Amino acid sequence: MRILMACAAFPPFIDGGGPISAMMVAKLLISAGHDLEVVNVSGEDKHEIYDGVPVRRLKTLNIDWNYRLPRPGWKKLIWHALENFNPRAFVVMRREIRRFKPDIVLTDSIENINVATWVAAKSCDVPVCHILRSAFLLCWKASMRRGNDNCERACSSCQVSSYGKKVFSRYVDAVIGETDFILGRHLEHGYFPNATSHRVPGVVSVAAQKPRTSAPATPLRFGFIGVHDPVKGLDTLALAAQRLSDNPDVTFAIAGGTESDYSKSLQQKFPATNTRFLGWTKPADFFPGIDVLVVPSLFREPFGRVVIEAFAHGVPVIGARSGGIPESIRHGVDGFLFEAGDDAALALQIADLAASPEAIPALSATALEAARRYRPEIIAAGYDAIFAELRPDLAVEAETTIRAGGNAG
Repeated sequence: MRILMACAAFPPFIDGGGPISAMMVAKLLISAGHDLEVVNVSGEDKHEIYDGVPVRRLKTLNIDWNYRLPRPGWKKLIWHALENFNPRAFVVMRREIRRFKPDIVLTDSIENINVATWVAAKSCDVPVCHILRSAFLLCWKASMRRGNDNCERACSSCQVSSYGKKVFSRYVDAVIGETDFILGRHLEHGYFPNATSHRVPGVVSVAAQKPRTSAPATPLRFGFIGVHDPVKGLDTLALAAQRLSDNPDVTFAIAGGTESDYSKSLQQKFPATNTRFLGWTKPADFFPGIDVLVVPSLFREPFGRVVIEAFAHGVPVIGARSGGIPESIRHGVDGFLFEAGDDAALALQIADLAASPEAIPALSATALEAARRYRPEIIAAGYDAIFAELRPDLAVEAETTIRAGGNAG
């Protein structure tokens, strides 16, 4: 099928896991035989091939495009108001849809490309599929957190400021979440009333790995990799590490940015005797250097891609019961779970594993087994099944062509 994939963000602009996930989906669908082009807003107007993916870059559709940069309050208000329906985005995205003539419009997150894209697709009689990667449609901060606490439901101010997003979600025909958690958050608030809902996990593609067949030498190496932000639970991990500062069987390796004030403060929070700060590190270089990954997020992660990346390297995971993380970890099988924010429980879990390094080979084997559920061909089949529901006419046509080719042979 011809797929126009409109992305909130796409490499080389990387502000977290979203753009990387979008790139992986684009490559996955191209490898599956689809004729795909990405459209995203990046502050410039050009066509290019980026890492094998055709990309149409658009100039700013909203008042500005890089919402990660500091800006005055009045600009923030205008930006968020327009995200409920941006007439300029409607005109530009309808133009792009008419130019490319897709069979399906696939939106991967929605910031900047705007909910108006859904309306534009409908005006061109093209079905729409949306991939959820955050709570942006529910919460103007996209985090559903107030202060240091998670919100059980969208607060009244978020419901008011996101009203247009909810209204225009009726034009989506199929909605995809990487976990049941992120799907449920939206459906319980009345979003996507006319869409079929589907759970399709994120794809993780790494070179084939072998399980760790022998018990690692002590001290056991526990690692963290990711953005250094309080919501990632690094303070919880630091407190757990302090509890274990006298344990000779435990060391910590912390990878991620070191330039922010918060990141710099972590070096005083972790015990210096058994903690190394690695700075920005490629996952392929990081995972072979640890025995267990710790994912202590306080924020309710929509998916938690890093869990699957660890599994794909044969690394078991200790993860917080937060958001979609528990959907990926089988407690006692390929990792362990603890209550988010409970540093005493985390320290106990780390100490128990450090005292039983002989358990690592079995955990490594089952982690690799779990990673196979996220292989590209399996995830591609999930997307193809959804696309076939949206365009049964093309699915039947493709099946007829395949049968005809088989008969000719």
